[in-house]
Amino acid sequence: MFNMLRMDLQRLFKSRSFKIILLVTAALILMVSLMTAVVSDPETLDDMGAHGAEIEEIDRQMSEEIRNMTQLDLAHETLGGGFLLIIVGIGVTLFVHGDFSSGFIKNTCCVQPRRIRYVLSKALAVGVYSGIITLLGIVLILLAPNLFSMHPAPSPIPAILQYLFWMWLPHWAFGLMALALVLLTRSTTLGIILSLVAGGGLTAVLLGTLSNLLHWPHLEQYLLAAVVKGLYMPRSGMTHVGMVLACAAVWAAVYGIGSLLSMEKRDI
Repeated sequence: MFNMLRMDLQRLFKSRSFKIILLVTAALILMVSLMTAVVSDPETLDDMGAHGAEIEEIDRQMSEEIRNMTQLDLAHETLGGGFLLIIVGIGVTLFVHGDFSSGFIKNTCCVQPRRIRYVLSKALAVGVYSGIITLLGIVLILLAPNLFSMHPAPSPIPAILQYLFWMWLPHWAFGLMALALVLLTRSTTLGIILSLVAGGGLTAVLLGTLSNLLHWPHLEQYLLAAVVKGLYMPRSGMTHVGMVLACAAVWAAVYGIGSLLSMEKRDI
């Protein structure tokens, strides 16, 4: 299994799609940081108002709120909406599908007939993949504001590391969803679609609406997008980390078992 993991990581770091995903992540975070800097600058708002733009009081309040944010407040405001979930889901989908499009999986399963080793190797590789994306996203969103003359109040390094760890766990579980979908369908279509829909929080919104209409328990809070969104609150820090761990573990088990069943029940 560890030999397969080593080969997976070598292929990952040489993969063109992985490099493109990293570049897209960096570019989007820089763009968001630039837009945030523009919105938070009162002089820019005054200039926009002087040139005919309609600037309301709520815009100035939002600008002040952004200026009063700490580094972690700003990071979670950007990443807590599921941006990295989408990136991880699409990236893992493309990476795992490469095994089928290149025929690599046939060679692997010929040498290692026990398919559970393949699934475990891929699950660990997904953990590395999601860890790199999560680390890149958080590092960039902490440093990028300085490029645009924004200087949010520094957050303690232990708090940043804690946030990084608890953000990584649900992203790893979400990446396993992409793994399971590719192994089930042998294509990228469903993995990319559900990464966009679920990662963006649409499934949580739909389930929440349905729960309200039918008077069900609020099950949407246990979806990974909702877990990521509620992970951190300004002025109160980390919240419900126990539920983060539980939800990540349960969804990882569901997707892991689904991946194994998909491999065992179908011919390669």
